[in-house]
Amino acid sequence: MGFFGRRGVVPFRSAGELDAMAAAGEVVGRALVAVREASAAGISTLELDEVAETVIREAGAIPSFKGYHGFPGSICSSVNDVVVHGIPSAEVVLADGDLVSIDCGAILDGWHGDSAWTYGVGEIGRDSAALSEATRLSLEAGIAAMVDGARLTDVSHAIEQGTLDACATFDRPFGIVAGYGGHGIGREMHMEPFLANEGEPGHGPRLVVGSTLAIEPMLTLGTEETSVLEDDWTVVTDDGSRAAHWEHTVAVTADGPRILTRRPA
Repeated sequence: MGFFGRRGVVPFRSAGELDAMAAAGEVVGRALVAVREASAAGISTLELDEVAETVIREAGAIPSFKGYHGFPGSICSSVNDVVVHGIPSAEVVLADGDLVSIDCGAILDGWHGDSAWTYGVGEIGRDSAALSEATRLSLEAGIAAMVDGARLTDVSHAIEQGTLDACATFDRPFGIVAGYGGHGIGREMHMEPFLANEGEPGHGPRLVVGSTLAIEPMLTLGTEETSVLEDDWTVVTDDGSRAAHWEHTVAVTADGPRILTRRPA
């Protein structure tokens, strides 16, 4: 996917359009919180999918994932060694100690919101907790780089540096999943440019006030290499190590980064 948006900048929206995207993002945030609250040992990921779809549709929005290139769910539910794109299933039942990543999207009045987070079911191990926190910190580093005049790979570099800082904090390595990353977003869920989760700064189109990106680092406790299962969706780590995925839709404003997919407290 190419780097350059119109006139060499990351595509941008008006203030009113950003508010519309934030309204879609608020629906996503509420759906994610409802899914987390419903997550417990013995609950299937299909049941979690039903929770998310109910919240989205009751808000007058449409689940952006459902039917997208044939994807059957309203969420991607990725458990333990599943990195992204896990298909909700009655056969995938949560257990104490599981690490769960939920990715969710909604369309409201034609605008998209896209967000993901990772959390544990019951008590999770120290390494799993560190992995999720490291991924969250990497996301925060990427968000902080969403400023007027920055280049696209400044965000990529910030995410990578956030991961390296987390490696030092937790005194252990984390794998940055190869080949996956964030993207432009607006009236379509996936738009140019592709946003890598690592790289040298100072390259790619410029960010301007109103530019929007979905920032989504994915880290593992082991390898950077992954494979796609026979369902053509589910991405798993090649070594069976656990993975985490955090994401927000973010806009550049004159006052700094604006998270458009905030979750209720």
